Amino acid sequence: MRRQDPQVRARNFEEVALGYSEADAVAEANRCLQCPKPLCKAGCPVSVQIPEFIKALRDGDMDASALALKMKNSLPSVCGRVCPQEEQCEKACVLHRQGAPVAIGRLERYVADWALDHTAEPSGTVVASPNSRKVAVVGAGPAGLTCAADLAKAGHAVTLFEALHTAGGVLKYGIPEFRLPKGIVQSEVDYVSSLGVELVLDNVVGRTETVDDLFDEGFDAVFLAPGAGAPMFLNLPGENLNNVYSANEFLTRVNLMKAYRFPDADTPIRAGNRVAVFGGGNVAMDASRCALRLGAKEVYIIYRRSEHEMPAREEERENAKEEGVIFKLLTNPLRFIGDEKSNVRAVECYEMELGEPDASGRRRPIAKPDTEFTLEIDTAIIALGTRPNPVIPGTTPGLELTREGTIATDAATGRTSRKGVWCGGDM
Repeated sequence: MRRQDPQVRARNFEEVALGYSEADAVAEANRCLQCPKPLCKAGCPVSVQIPEFIKALRDGDMDASALALKMKNSLPSVCGRVCPQEEQCEKACVLHRQGAPVAIGRLERYVADWALDHTAEPSGTVVASPNSRKVAVVGAGPAGLTCAADLAKAGHAVTLFEALHTAGGVLKYGIPEFRLPKGIVQSEVDYVSSLGVELVLDNVVGRTETVDDLFDEGFDAVFLAPGAGAPMFLNLPGENLNNVYSANEFLTRVNLMKAYRFPDADTPIRAGNRVAVFGGGNVAMDASRCALRLGAKEVYIIYRRSEHEMPAREEERENAKEEGVIFKLLTNPLRFIGDEKSNVRAVECYEMELGEPDASGRRRPIAKPDTEFTLEIDTAIIALGTRPNPVIPGTTPGLELTREGTIATDAATGRTSRKGVWCGGDM
């Protein structure tokens, strides 16, 4: 797929991947074998009708292709860009055994974007006749939007509550414009609204009102999908120095508040000249690539395992390296060092080596003695992941939690211990 040149894209926030041309899409669709028992469909978490939408694309019936795609997936333009297809549908494709599965995600993006540009109605979506059931969905991120759309299609009256001033959740505040344009996200949100979903913004369930309040207001059921928004930290000396950010704050300032447009936007951000990002997931890649685009001269990914163990998608790792991000692997931080004004000026690290696999299946990192070194930096970004916010569990009696602090649910249904309450997404 066509992409911006690395030297050009590393200095702008425009989308890196430019998508298929019509000829590219048809050629790729023609590679699909139309298997009688499509393993790709079984590999999709929402069972998208993959062979059907690809066949319609191949046959030139774009309306039918878009309809088949949206029948099971209400956010196809988003999923076509950021879903990990290489671990799901494309991994299950029979052509994967030959090393070149059908590029299902890229085809999904092509068809979904075509539908946004050409279809006045939402791809012929069938909505059931309204019934008397009212459902509250808490959190307008990917899980909440998907649930709200599915419930609306089933005829329920759905109200979607969002804590922020705009819907989209992590799709808006977490993933950069160059990977997922916010106009695309807003188009998907508008589609969900077009199904009859009422959107209530600036409403923090657990603070503005509680789950019990929602039932008192006449809702028959509540689906909780507020996401996991509490950042995790290294808990190292000096982590409270100036210009040490959580990736959550850094990316929210850049993506949601448009700090890269400052002073035209109200929110500033300081990326510095030498930036260290700690972590190995997609968020770490996003933060490092944002730092480059904000003018940093050197950006380091510091990760305690090898690249093979990194949870980030291969595509995102390659994009980061092409743009100039430096990977310092088998490296772990020890402490941050500041100056007389409490600004971070360096990080002391030590080298690691890999031992036997741990509970995650990845090889356990072990410190190598006498390998300490100091790396000069003026900005640090901690990208270790997030935990669920305790606000909703803390204000909802009878809601059982797991040992990790997530809401306990039935794996098959998402039902919680509280009657009438379901939960999904990162919660």
